[in-house]
Amino acid sequence: MPVDHYENFPVASILVPRHLRQPIEVIYRFARSADDIADEGDATPEQRLAELAAYQAELDRIASGELPQTPLFVSLAKIIAVHALPIQLFRDLLDAFAQDVIKKRYADYPELIDYCRRSANPVGRLVLHLFGRTEAEHLEQSDCICSALQLINFWQDVAVDWQKDRVYIPQTDFPHFKVSEDDIAQGRSSANWAALMDFQIDRAQTLMLRGAPLVHALPGRLGWEIRLTVQGGLRILERIRQVRGDVFHQRPTLGKRDWLVLLARSIRM
Repeated sequence: MPVDHYENFPVASILVPRHLRQPIEVIYRFARSADDIADEGDATPEQRLAELAAYQAELDRIASGELPQTPLFVSLAKIIAVHALPIQLFRDLLDAFAQDVIKKRYADYPELIDYCRRSANPVGRLVLHLFGRTEAEHLEQSDCICSALQLINFWQDVAVDWQKDRVYIPQTDFPHFKVSEDDIAQGRSSANWAALMDFQIDRAQTLMLRGAPLVHALPGRLGWEIRLTVQGGLRILERIRQVRGDVFHQRPTLGKRDWLVLLARSIRM
């Protein structure tokens, strides 16, 4: 599908079986558009929350068997019915996006992980439901991968998020490494800042590696899709570590050459 935003992972790629590409695209459009309501443009917080509430109302219509009022949710209702997708996972996503509108700081790591549970993990669980692989072990591994991807995006976007008055680095970590939000405001890279970022990189890497065995439990094409996703996230962490956490002067991203590296590493998983 056309993807208007840079992503660290493939979306509905040719590796996904043809009959599941359209459902995945619908899920992506739902999540991406709802996230944009929370993040993009110059709407007031009240307007953003009202738009997200309208999304929740559409989910309520689906849950009650009524016809949704917008094309996106008509498509969503079809895939929810055909694939028996838990509607609560879509509600969790909207809850996280609404939280983004009003919550700008996270006290500690458990609080941040709770946000990831709602902002990222539902997507992985929805994909597993599409493939009929909902064993508890696989859902937990998927959660690890998705939370890791969310954390990686936070560390990649420290400077970008600061412009939105958001800081996802847990507040308890700043004094431990003798840095502060002023380092972000000034774009100040130092040995202490590098140590803080190494700590966050290790957290995300540990989560990703904990979830990585999921690739061996999934059927061929999906397994390869997840392999590339895992390796894409780990590659971004490498990029951040290579610049000593200095994401202020250049946002680490994946280029064309990186995808060859990802493919080679995916084969070796």
